[in-house]
Amino acid sequence: MARILETLKSRHLLPDTCQAAFLVGSAARGWSNKKSDIDVYLVSTDPWPMRDLVGVPVPLEPAEVGWHSSYIDNRGWDLAYWLDTQVDQMLAKVSWTDYDQTRAASGDALAPREEVFLERVTTCVPLMGEDWLARRRAEVESSAYRSILVTRSLGAADMAVEDTLGQLEDGDVNSAVLSARTALSHIVDALLEERGQYGSYIPKWRARRFQEADPTALPFAKYWELETMQSFDPRDPSKWINEVLTLCQDLSLKIEV
Repeated sequence: MARILETLKSRHLLPDTCQAAFLVGSAARGWSNKKSDIDVYLVSTDPWPMRDLVGVPVPLEPAEVGWHSSYIDNRGWDLAYWLDTQVDQMLAKVSWTDYDQTRAASGDALAPREEVFLERVTTCVPLMGEDWLARRRAEVESSAYRSILVTRSLGAADMAVEDTLGQLEDGDVNSAVLSARTALSHIVDALLEERGQYGSYIPKWRARRFQEADPTALPFAKYWELETMQSFDPRDPSKWINEVLTLCQDLSLKIEV
């Protein structure tokens, strides 16, 4: 961590008004490999007029985040420059007031990049600004963020189950298999989100998230059996499909929003 911060300083990549800088993504969670990038978020009070920043659109004010990509020490580095006021706006979108009034059913409170930011606040490794991060983490945890994501995943799982049943009734078994796989993914995401393991936007880490969450409602071995379709019989696809649908129904009754 000290080396990353020193690299930012020595290469003049740290804004003067930076309140917090934190390592995010797979490296922060201990899941990275030799080919993984170094991803860092930096939060400042004022915009930073760095020449090489690329503006990435966000539905906030200002309406973009500065992005800087480079190659350092044989690794790709991606730096995202946020403003503290933008963080305030994201947290306002997941307030309980908004959730209760307009967002409970829609699941669209946040744009993907905003959802990723709040998730990464909960899993990052601080480089500087530990007090700022502690405050923001507490704000995320006390917000409706978890409920918004769980509600969305449960709704998506329910829609996929309905698709599966309709396709089975119509004799479209192949499509029903794919819809059942979609239902399984969404219900597992809801199960993990209930336990604070966010990040459904990157499916490749679902098994890692599952192992960290360790939900009692579904053992990892059973999840992995269904995820990898170990019990799937091409001669009788409906058996695996019905097992998945039964699991989805059971878990949907146990998961708390």
